[in-house]
Amino acid sequence: MLFYFIDAAYWNQLGQQLLLDELGKQRINSQAKNIIFFLGDGMSISTVTAARIYKGQKAGKTGEEEQLTFDRFPYTALSRTYCTDAQVADSACTATAYLTGVKTDTDTIGIDANVEFNNCTTQLDPALHVDSVMAWAQAANKATGIVTTTRITHATPAGTYAHVANRDWEDDYAQSFDGVDSAICDDIAEQLVLSSPGKNFKVILGGGRAYFTPRTMTDIETGAAGRRRDGQDLIGQWVADHPTGKYITSRDELVNLDVAGTESVMGLFSPAHMEYFLESSTANNPTLEEMTRTAIQMLQKDANGYVLLVEGGRIDQAHHDGRAKLALEEAFQFDLAVAAALNLTNPADTLIIVTADHSHTMTINGYPVRGNDILGLVGYLAADLKPYSTLSYANGPGSINGYGVGGSRVDLTDVDTTADSFLQPALVPLASESHGGDDVAIFALGPQAHLFQGVYEQNYIAHVMGYAACIGPGVKFCDVPRKSY
Repeated sequence: MLFYFIDAAYWNQLGQQLLLDELGKQRINSQAKNIIFFLGDGMSISTVTAARIYKGQKAGKTGEEEQLTFDRFPYTALSRTYCTDAQVADSACTATAYLTGVKTDTDTIGIDANVEFNNCTTQLDPALHVDSVMAWAQAANKATGIVTTTRITHATPAGTYAHVANRDWEDDYAQSFDGVDSAICDDIAEQLVLSSPGKNFKVILGGGRAYFTPRTMTDIETGAAGRRRDGQDLIGQWVADHPTGKYITSRDELVNLDVAGTESVMGLFSPAHMEYFLESSTANNPTLEEMTRTAIQMLQKDANGYVLLVEGGRIDQAHHDGRAKLALEEAFQFDLAVAAALNLTNPADTLIIVTADHSHTMTINGYPVRGNDILGLVGYLAADLKPYSTLSYANGPGSINGYGVGGSRVDLTDVDTTADSFLQPALVPLASESHGGDDVAIFALGPQAHLFQGVYEQNYIAHVMGYAACIGPGVKFCDVPRKSY
């Protein structure tokens, strides 16, 4: 292979160029007019590395030398993801941390740790609510929006607008299983459509139609009944409340949207989560990149600037399924969305942050040779004289490809480990692979991006966004006295 013939001169030249790039780095020490916050759900550092290789190999390269778009961001840091009651976090408490600046308990959103899980009464106390960066932005007359490949009521997007004692209360049907009176405690879908800051979003793009429609209505795509038991048609309510807005349900409608003539848009493209990219050929779904482009174009119309959340949500769910290939493809699609945002914005006035909420248990192990298929086998046999895959999980459904009957490992010699349906081997049998507790990376570019150069508590991220954009209750860039020369 070609890389065996790269000599010392190549590496010296590369090292010197990287050094010069670092020496020439200039801080953008000004106010951020706009913020785009990219959240790769479950995008652990090992996922970033594997996705980088996957991207390169899709382009016919060995892979290791490839760069994701956000690899080139000038500032990086680490985020500590534990929550107030857990060593290994979930997406609800982490969303609360990085969006509101306050860490809280697992499975709760937009409230502090004084709220009791599953307790509707404590959820109602406004003194226990914590506001998100979206509420801060709206108070400063900025436009706001959310984009996700999951249900729009799922934990990450819900962190921008909801205050709930249980992340699963996405609609009144879900609340009924916990004996909650939906007339007293609004579910997450209701809070998006009926309450601030959700009802003021200019852009809402994702999945989850069924959570907004009653069971007397059928889905436009599948014909299945809606989920709501309270009879509310929340989509109809949103349309009524946004007479200059547009409700859409397909990729065709998104790409043909009259951005200039549309004040706000709600796009719900699937009854539940949007399909995995590799399984979406029969669905008329926009890509994450396409949704991101439209969201930015919509929000750029606001002279006061905007704050946008973009979530690559199905990276996490593919990991839970034990399907590393799907997770890496979702991460690749996420990277395309970041690239689109870079092309549409100016780093002089737009702070872009890319991070993850928590880790996963996927590892890259070896020793595979340079350029080995990241989804393939390592290339030589283990002590039991059987091959093993480069990617594996510490736990999950892939245990069927791990240790079989009598404790012996499954022989993968004639197995296509690159297939979309393949489950990477897992050690501990779990129906759903779990999150990991290790730190995740932060990548930043634009005004005040230099404030990410260390190891931080995850809630610090929200405080940086508030400071950079001069929004929220904390210290702000525009309030700090500066020397005049």
